[in-house]
Amino acid sequence: MSGEQVGEQADGLSYEQARDALAEAVRSLEAGGLTLEESLKVWERGERLAAICTEWLEGARARLAAAMANRADTDGADGQDTREPRNGAGRRNGG
Repeated sequence: MSGEQVGEQADGLSYEQARDALAEAVRSLEAGGLTLEESLKVWERGERLAAICTEWLEGARARLAAAMANRADTDGADGQDTREPRNGAGRRNGG
């Protein structure tokens, strides 16, 4: 991670904030009218914002994978949920 990316994260940007700022950078570049130097600065900020978004998404994927692995650990070896139903639904009555 570059020093600039650390600086962006130090600003405490959420995924949504970084995504919205990235979208604004894209709109600005697409609209044109910027000097070459301004365009380069907007592009560089967009790259940093994209990296922040990627980092957030990778973190979310890791959290989901961990949650799914945790759930698999509580399921039976065959992947079937072995926990008792909370309200008794699904239990068979003994004959």
